[in-house]
Amino acid sequence: MPKMSIELSHIKMGGPVMGTCWSADLGLPDGIDPAPLEIALADAVARVDAQMSTWKADSDLVRLNAAPVGEWVAAPPELMQVLLRGLEIGRASDGAFDIGLGDLVSAWGFGAGKADETAIRASLGRPRRPAHEVLELDEKNLRARKLAPLALDLSGIAKGYGVDRMMQVCDDFAIPSALVALDGELRAKGVQPDSTPWTVLIEKPAYDARLPLSMLELQDAAVATSGDYRHWVEVDGMRLSHTMDRRMGGPAQPGIAGVTVVAADAMTADAMATAILVLGVDDGSAFARKHGVDCLILERAGTTLRQHAVGPLFDVDG
Repeated sequence: MPKMSIELSHIKMGGPVMGTCWSADLGLPDGIDPAPLEIALADAVARVDAQMSTWKADSDLVRLNAAPVGEWVAAPPELMQVLLRGLEIGRASDGAFDIGLGDLVSAWGFGAGKADETAIRASLGRPRRPAHEVLELDEKNLRARKLAPLALDLSGIAKGYGVDRMMQVCDDFAIPSALVALDGELRAKGVQPDSTPWTVLIEKPAYDARLPLSMLELQDAAVATSGDYRHWVEVDGMRLSHTMDRRMGGPAQPGIAGVTVVAADAMTADAMATAILVLGVDDGSAFARKHGVDCLILERAGTTLRQHAVGPLFDVDG
């Protein structure tokens, strides 16, 4: 078990952002003032929100979405980094993770407005090109342009990136012990001030309660979860997840209750959890193995919850 070689003060801080809350559980060495650290952490996630929100009319992402096809639009460095990684994971997953499904998110009522039945019917089963084929990025000049009509939505990756930005702040302040979180995405550095590992709760995918399923010890890694049990709609007695599947032109097929992924950074864990949920048990497990990430897939089989593990961190029976 790693031991902390210096005495640390255990400090917790947090605040509202992105319709949820950020939090930081920190071990601070003597001489570090928590006040500027808290300001820097809040500023880091607020900056991500200001650039990548689809709920803020003046965000950089909304501006890019509103631009005509073919017109170059300035993209700040943070947004560019997320767009690049989003397209990279989109290509790797053959579009299972797709940042270009903002129109579907809105049509099904998971955006800022109400569901649109006409838009839903027009999208279901309609072939569509993935974002990595119709969004061009000029990383050198920090600009982007659409090559075809496209509505970007970064809800499957931006929160993970926000967590990574918070961890960068901790690194800048030379914090040796940290667990930072934004909604269901977390990233740990070192161990707790008492030298025990950081522990993260994996929830049971229950629709109407928050119940523990298991605990995960996390050190110098990130974890993210995607599931069908927090945001959903009911159609003809069937609950449909907020996670969209490009191939379906609508919500991912029912069956996968949740996917928890551990990766080196939270942005990757966030996006890969979505990709694996869309791919399903077999293809999702193969994708995780190919890309070297540990994951736990929870599958609904009637009233039974089946667990499928990839990697050594999740020791369960399938």
